[in-house]
Order: sequence, then C-alpha cells, then structure tokens
Amino acid sequence: MSTITEEPTRDQVPEELTWDLTKVFATDADWEKALADVKAALPDLQHYAGTLGQSGTQLLAGIQAILKTARAFEKVYVYASMRSDQDTGNAHYQQYDAQASAVAAQFSAATAFMEPEILAIPADQLTRFIRDTPGLSDYQHFIDTITVNRDHVLSADQEALLAGAADALSSSAQTFGILSNSDLVLPKVKDDDGRTVQLTNGVYSTLLQSAHRDVREGAFKGLYAAYGQYQHTFASTLAGEIKAHNYDAQVHHYPDARAAAMARNHIPASVYDTLIEQVNAHLPLLHRYVALRKRLLKLDTVHMWDMYTPITGTPQLSYTFPEAKAEARRALAVLGDDYLSHVDEIFNNRYIDVVENKGKRSGAYSGGSYDTPPYELLNWQDDLENLYTLVHETGHSVHSWYTRHNQPYQYGDYPIFIAEIASTTNENILTDYLLQTQSDPAVRAYVLNHYLDGFKGTVFRQTQFAEFEHHIHQSQQAGTPLTAEGMSQFYGDLNARYYGPDTAKDPEIALEWSRIPHFYYDYYVYQYSTGFAAASTLAAKITSQDPAARERYINNFLKSGSSRYPIETMQRAGVDMTQAAYLENAFQVFADRLAELEKLV
Repeated sequence: MSTITEEPTRDQVPEELTWDLTKVFATDADWEKALADVKAALPDLQHYAGTLGQSGTQLLAGIQAILKTARAFEKVYVYASMRSDQDTGNAHYQQYDAQASAVAAQFSAATAFMEPEILAIPADQLTRFIRDTPGLSDYQHFIDTITVNRDHVLSADQEALLAGAADALSSSAQTFGILSNSDLVLPKVKDDDGRTVQLTNGVYSTLLQSAHRDVREGAFKGLYAAYGQYQHTFASTLAGEIKAHNYDAQVHHYPDARAAAMARNHIPASVYDTLIEQVNAHLPLLHRYVALRKRLLKLDTVHMWDMYTPITGTPQLSYTFPEAKAEARRALAVLGDDYLSHVDEIFNNRYIDVVENKGKRSGAYSGGSYDTPPYELLNWQDDLENLYTLVHETGHSVHSWYTRHNQPYQYGDYPIFIAEIASTTNENILTDYLLQTQSDPAVRAYVLNHYLDGFKGTVFRQTQFAEFEHHIHQSQQAGTPLTAEGMSQFYGDLNARYYGPDTAKDPEIALEWSRIPHFYYDYYVYQYSTGFAAASTLAAKITSQDPAARERYINNFLKSGSSRYPIETMQRAGVDMTQAAYLENAFQVFADRLAELEKLV
C-alpha cells in the first residue's frame, strides 16, 4: 500500500483496510433492535427512583439495573459513532448517530436520581448495607467514588438549584467558543508560495512550521493582531468562567477551585504543586533546547514564531502499513509475549480502519466498548509520524483489552488522569527502540527531536498553562479583577521565564491566554504534563529490561481499570505521583536525549 494521493470513496477502500464492525452488531437490524431494547428499559429504571436507601438489596438491584442498561447502550452508541465516523457523508449512519445521542440524553435523565440517593444514605447505614448485602461489596469502590466528597454535597434542593443554573454559569465558555471559532475574523496572510491565504487555526499551525521566517512571522503577528482587538472581551469571558469555578467551589465548601476539581479524581493538590516546582527547577533544560534551536536555525534571537519550524529535517524513512505493523511489533516486544498477543489480535482481525476516504473523520483514536473489540481509526500515511500514531493508539487499545478482560463492567474503563499514560508509554518505547536500531544520523536526530518537541509541548508548555490557570483562579478568589492588561502582564512574564534568555519577549505572546480553550476546562490541563512524565518514567523502567517493572506495568496498571483511585494505581505500577522522583526521572531522560542531539548536530 502506498500513500494515497486521491481520496477514495468508502466503497472503494479494500475491505482488509477497513474495520469489521459486524463484531459489534452483525447487521443494522440487530443494532436497531438493541437501541429499541435500551429505550424500552429506561422507564423500568425509573422504578428504582426513591428506593435506593430502603435496603442494601434494593441499592444493589438499582445499581445493577442501571449499569446493565448502560453496558447495553455503550455498545449501541459506539456502533453508531464508528459507522458515522467512517463516512460522515452517509446520511443513514448520521441518523443512527443522532438517535444514539438522543437516547444518551434520555438515559442520563432517567438515571439522574442514582448519585443523589446514594449520597442521601447516611455513611454508617451505607457501611452496613455493604457489609450485610451479598454482592454489594463488588461495588464498594464504585460507591466510594460517589460518596468520597459527601461533605461537599449540598441538600437536594440546593444541588437542584445549582444544576438549573449550570447553563447560565457556562455561558462565558460558550461565548468564548463562538467568538473564537465563528465571529473572530482572522486576516489574510502569505503562504510559502507567496499566495494570499485566509488564516485559520489549522492554517496557522501549518504556517508556523514553514521554513520561511517571514511566513511564520506574518502568521504569528496576524493571529495575535486579531485576538488583540478583542482582548477585553476575551478577558471578560475568561473572568466569567473563573468566577463560576470559584463560586462552585465556595458553595461546596472547598478551600478553592483547584481542590474541588482535583477531588473528583481523589488527587491531592500536592501533585499539582510538585509538578510546577519541578518544571520550574528544570527550566534550564528548556533554555538549552531553545539555544540549540537558535544554533540550528542560525538565528541571532529566537522569536516565538520560531518555536515550531523543524530543526532536524524530514528523515528518509517511510513505512507501508504492513511494514509499520511489523516495526511496531518489534518495538513493543519488550513488553512481553502476552502483550504482543493482544497487539497481534488487533493487527490481524480488522480492528483498525486504516486509510483515508471521502467523508471519514480526521485524526486518529482508539474506541469500542466493554463488550466489543478495541477498534482504532487511522488516516494512514507512509511516514514515521504515522508509525508513532499506530503505537500510540495501540497502547490505548491494549490498555482497554486488559482492563475489560480483568475488571467487571463497573471498573471496565480508566479515569482521564491516567488515560494517556499507556499510549504515551508506547511512544516512548518506540523512541528507545528506534534509537537502538537506527544508525543514520538524520533519522536519529529526527527521533530525538520528536521526543524533545513532545516533551517541550506537553510537560513544559502545559505546565506553563497550569501555572497561569492557578494564578488567575487565586487572583479572582482574592478579589483581584481579571483584566486583559493584568493577565497579559503575568502571562508575558511567565512565558519569558519559561523560554529563557535566548527568546525575544515578543509582545504578542502575552495575549496567548486569550485563545487557549483549556483555561475554560477547570484544572484539566495539568494532567497532560503529569501523564507524559509518568509515561517517560515507566518506559525507561520497561526498556531497561527490568521484568518486575514490566509485570507491575501490566498487572497493576493496564489491568486495573478504574478499580482504584488513579494515584494508587500509579503507585502500584511503580510511579508515586505524590512525590517528585517520577518527574526528576523524566527530566533525566529529556536531559540525556538533549545531550545526544546536541552532539549529533
């Protein structure tokens, strides 16, 4: 298979390059029956409303009935979603997807009583229920995740009032999205060929990688000129969102919004503080990387528009999809025969939708449900970047396989805090393998820089975001108005500290806060940094040929699902994310690979 230059229609794609969704439902008629069965089950779930606190037996029956319907619906939902994704122009499957989304809302409404009713059961009574009711202890942790923040739950009437205000409290984020994605008119700029093109967020990312510095500068300044015209509006939308976060935390009796957000996954605030402390302590490594970029690009001063243009060239290394599968298998062999058997199952049974076709969703993902194989959507091109994508998504897929085959349904998924660790661990293992097997200096330089750029963009950059996010929450809580001038001053100084003395203090970058959607996500972004660092540490242990590290990784991490809180899961895997050591280990990997690239080029 060669790189496709003209997109085929869906029916022109060879069957062996498509996923086999008959393993989910043999026919569309089977899907329609399953959807009807789920809809018919929803009224029955309502019979449990108002009864969960009556007895342990009734609580168990209610939980099991809800989860049974959820399990059946997940399978219905993923089939419709994947059929839609394979060709978004197919009206038949678009209708399926819309039907499934509508039933998702109906299911949420029908089961909304469960958490409030469990929370209304006094703690000592709930303990007796679990102790005295056969089978209920199987749901102990499931119940704990609901009740762990019991002290921060208001009365049913108060929670209902807040729920009713949720749409109003989220209007700032909605306004940001509309302004940034629809109403904001970006300028026209020059591309590499000197043509005038309309700047969009996608075009911006492409132009920042241009080899022509004037093209990069034009895109950078054009984008921020547009955002700058509305900086006070963006300050107002962001301030409104931060006020909503702080208000929600205050009324739920948390010390601050960060504590409220992290309590959802039972993660101590020290994890956040340790991340920021360690990243700041290791900023000299980022400064060294910027200095290397300056040297290789032959610049007197590095500007922010110089941060994304390639510095190592494109290696003459390509893989057809069969070649990539073989290379991925060789790289992942360090994880052992059992792991490889599941890789083989994914690679050899049409679990992957490989190539582009007209109407196919862009990008890549791993999906499926508890009762289906782990499927992968790709848009394959014959290059090294796509090999990384393959091992990344296969990391998700094997994680899902181990979880679903070793945990009951109630623990058959994994929390967001650790969701990207398995996939990024695979990427790190591939990097180590390529550095062991590739002697071509150009390939080695590309692979090293692939890792360093990923680390820069994930650990350093996302922690910079996390530091800014915490600052604006604290400032607003302390009564300091969040103005465009104040946020730009802090962000500009923060950016200068992160990127160091070789980077010009471009005034435009002080406005970057105005265009980052993650600042509306309520303490979400730090998880990218912690996850990448944890994956670097895990991969280093695994590739050191330590069989105990590999066994811990598979048995205590990949198989654990959501049966424990994520911090405990990671501790059992050999990474204590409440301590600094895992970050120090990750920075050591970065330092070693930076040193090798410095020598190589």
